[in-house]
Amino acid sequence: MLGRLNHVALAVPDLAAAAAAYRGTLGARVTAPQALPEHGVTVVFVDVGNTRIELLEPLGEGSPIAAFLEKNPSGGMHHVCYEVDDIVAARDRLKASGARVLGDGNPKTGAHGKPVLFLHPKDFFGTLVELEQA
Repeated sequence: MLGRLNHVALAVPDLAAAAAAYRGTLGARVTAPQALPEHGVTVVFVDVGNTRIELLEPLGEGSPIAAFLEKNPSGGMHHVCYEVDDIVAARDRLKASGARVLGDGNPKTGAHGKPVLFLHPKDFFGTLVELEQA
């Protein structure tokens, strides 16, 4: 069911500073910031060749990333994203096996314009999992 690792997401308290560090210190290619109001975040993607790193900053007071940063003020790993061929089939299979899909269970449009879902971290050993339709 799982395809390739699409990205690893890191919550950061200062998106501009984090992007500058990846660009300047590590010499990485970094995309322009993209606001995703539906998800309550602003993101940039760092190209590392075989996958990407997504840097997340809160967008608005109700952002889930703001709550994450309250507990982890320096930032940290927020989630991993795997690709799937058919997100609805993957969701149905996961729900049938007892996994919890966050939100209303329906895919939302992610940063790449593709459907995404999030799976409860307690079902995956403390890691928030995002699925993105390939």
